[in-house]
Amino acid sequence: MPIYEYRCEKCGATFELLFEQSSKQHKIICKHCGSDKIHKLISKPAAVIMKNSSPSGSTCCGKTERCDTPPCSTDGTCRRD
Repeated sequence: MPIYEYRCEKCGATFELLFEQSSKQHKIICKHCGSDKIHKLISKPAAVIMKNSSPSGSTCCGKTERCDTPPCSTDGTCRRD
């Protein structure tokens, strides 16, 4: 189910709405002031962090040398993953 972000032209409030795929388009009204003068905003994409995504030459915690104690293993990868 997609989440859309909106801004009210009247009061300037921003809010999100969750839409089910099967739902019909309903008139969107500001949750704060009740105005129907709403604009859909372009949202930033969510950042996804993958396992072992630390920069090359560093360990899971960002250090350049392996930690003396876990979670780093002998090959420099994180034991928590």
